[in-house]
Amino acid sequence: MRVVTGVLTILVVEDDANLGKLMEAVLRDERFNPILAGNVQEALDVLELCHVDMIITDIMLPGADGYSLTEQLRSAGYETPILMVTAKETAADKRKGFLAGTDDYMVKPIDTEEMLLRVKALLRRAKIVSDRKISIGKVTLNYDAKTVTRGEERITLPQKEFLLLYKLLSYPDIIFTRLQLLDEIWGADSDSDHHTVSVHISRLRERFYKWTEFTIETVRGLGYRAVKHE
Repeated sequence: MRVVTGVLTILVVEDDANLGKLMEAVLRDERFNPILAGNVQEALDVLELCHVDMIITDIMLPGADGYSLTEQLRSAGYETPILMVTAKETAADKRKGFLAGTDDYMVKPIDTEEMLLRVKALLRRAKIVSDRKISIGKVTLNYDAKTVTRGEERITLPQKEFLLLYKLLSYPDIIFTRLQLLDEIWGADSDSDHHTVSVHISRLRERFYKWTEFTIETVRGLGYRAVKHE
């Protein structure tokens, strides 16, 4: 599994190896970080190890199907955009998928251009915005400049601190484990440990303790989450 810092990660759940590789290549060409899984259990294993920004899942999978995966994730509180892939698009299929919690459908055979359009549309809907900025009241995080501004105040953060804050504020109220944040920000091959994440969280709290627009909370036994106060 390869995690690329600062790149949106898309989990592709597809048991057809050739189609999975095609989707992987197309997504990587568009500068996404695709991760492949062949069934629901593999997908859940990936989600245990790292955070993903979007999921593309086939409906027909060995064992549990794409409906089951979607229902499990929604029941667990995952708000990650989900794009379902189906061999036939009937009203009944759509209804079942939307009731399970999917965000959109795509019909086989896959048109890769259509896939990219749907992926980008879903990511926009999920507020992972193309201008690479997050606004919370008077606060703006600029991804490219690695700055946080509020009115006339402007803070340029070290890269790791900024990426950590940006990730948390991109998904307010979502809990991230230390392992997820470590893999996402520092990379799976890093020699850093969980203590590194805690130190960076402490530094962010010290920098922004007077700012009322957001807080970073520790969820005992689980990890961290950002809470907006707009």
